[in-house]
Amino acid sequence: MIGSKILLECLKKEGVDTIFGYPGGVVLPLFDALFSEKEINLVLVRHEQGAAHMADGYARATGKVGVCLATSGPGATNLVTGIATAYMDSIPMVALTGQVSTNLIGNDAFQEADITGITRPIVKHNYIVKDVKDLAQTIKNAFYIASTGKPGPVVVDLPKDVFTSEGEFVYPAQPNLRGYKPTYEGNKLQIKKAVEMIEKAKKPLLYVGGGVILSGATEELYKFVEKTEIPVTTTLMAMDAFPSAHALNCGMLGMHGTKYANYAVQECDLLIAVGSRFDDRVTGKVSEFAPNAEIIHIDIDPTSISKIIRAQLPVVGDAKNILKELCGQIKKLEHKEWAAQIMKWKNEFPLNYKDSDPEIKPQYVVEKISELTNGEAIITTEVGQNQMWAAQFMKFKKPRSFITSGGLGTMGYGLPAAIGAQAGSPGKLVIDIAGDGSIQMNIQELATAVKYNYPVKIAILNNGWLGMVRQWQELFFGKRYSSTLIESSVDFVKLAEAYGAKGMRIEKKGDVEAALKEAFAYKGVVVMDFRVCREENVYPMVPTGAALHTMIDGGLA
Repeated sequence: MIGSKILLECLKKEGVDTIFGYPGGVVLPLFDALFSEKEINLVLVRHEQGAAHMADGYARATGKVGVCLATSGPGATNLVTGIATAYMDSIPMVALTGQVSTNLIGNDAFQEADITGITRPIVKHNYIVKDVKDLAQTIKNAFYIASTGKPGPVVVDLPKDVFTSEGEFVYPAQPNLRGYKPTYEGNKLQIKKAVEMIEKAKKPLLYVGGGVILSGATEELYKFVEKTEIPVTTTLMAMDAFPSAHALNCGMLGMHGTKYANYAVQECDLLIAVGSRFDDRVTGKVSEFAPNAEIIHIDIDPTSISKIIRAQLPVVGDAKNILKELCGQIKKLEHKEWAAQIMKWKNEFPLNYKDSDPEIKPQYVVEKISELTNGEAIITTEVGQNQMWAAQFMKFKKPRSFITSGGLGTMGYGLPAAIGAQAGSPGKLVIDIAGDGSIQMNIQELATAVKYNYPVKIAILNNGWLGMVRQWQELFFGKRYSSTLIESSVDFVKLAEAYGAKGMRIEKKGDVEAALKEAFAYKGVVVMDFRVCREENVYPMVPTGAALHTMIDGGLA
């Protein structure tokens, strides 16, 4: 069997049903094999970055490994931003890249790029296959690495002659990876110590990260909270890990987190971090983070523990298994005084904004989306103010319903991620909450959504600025708005129609709900251009380098 056929058989063995990709010279043998392939759907994107984000969105929505494909040279390098996005958020993805023939590698051949060298800092692992005999084992290894332990992207670079060489196809039953053995079960003694610390604490707080979603541990988290009555705060990556409406949910912590979440962190006496990594957007000033608390850090990646904040008790292992163990061993707990204090903060410092009817506030649009979808939709976001308003004002019920670029903060992520999520979740309502700056970075993927009838809905919170950067310039740079005013002659309605989508412009608050209902009922792709308040800011806000309790509230509290 030739290499291109072997590769497709390997992908089918791994359960791949969709590949997001773009053709080019050295991958033509593979695209030729895909021409008659019935079991794998090839989604032709309009830019390779879109392919990577679609594979990422597909993976986040389904829990499966996302797959993207690009040719050598510029095709492969166009994947880099999407690969880095997946790496920063620990998303399981396999990126297949074409490469010049093995005899030409290193000779600066046409469309040659050292993609394994380029991507080495932003992948969990990468390979270059130089012999067709190694192809099946490499694919087996790649999918295993991408999906196990702390997940992440794996690049497999494939020279043209490997696609055309013949070899015997035998798909290995097991990966062949000496030394790679992720720890899934927590140390029994450490778990026992954790139980003792939790039972002793008066003001415990759960700090939940995206690892809880990745491990499928949301049910175990819920049972643990119900048994212990420990309040929960989440990172941006875990907004959908615990029901928003639950009385013990404090929402997101950190730079644009809720006041009550940040106050809870600063006042707690025990912080239980689960599947989170204490990034700078969460901690603020490290020396003043959770000053009264001992730290239990539960994570499958031992290198993440005590990397930024020292943990008094590390527990290495899978969040699902460890939460189940903790719940089985711990006694029923009550924290009435602590819960009452948090409820007091919630009542005193709710997330709010100043109404300005008939002008549309962006928060109002997000609230209406939340109200009309009732936690049943998949929400993706672009990056910037739109992302933070989505995190603050959307309400979630189910895991894998909030898909956003956290660690890398990639503008242009939301639309292709929505398409990937829609591909993996047919029949689901998928909505991209966008900004007018970020949406234009990959807006060409409207053509992909229309071509394959992925009926995503895009809600653009159009304020004519690069809003988050403008907010920083207002607050910290004396309102010197350098290169952030992007108001132009772009007509998003006409642009949508040019791509074959439905375009809508909404300029009055009273028209928001009806427009959303119309868009959600429409069978195809919809672009909604909400002309929102021009200089609205995201509050609360913890300034860079400040402690969590020193929040700017913009006069809202």
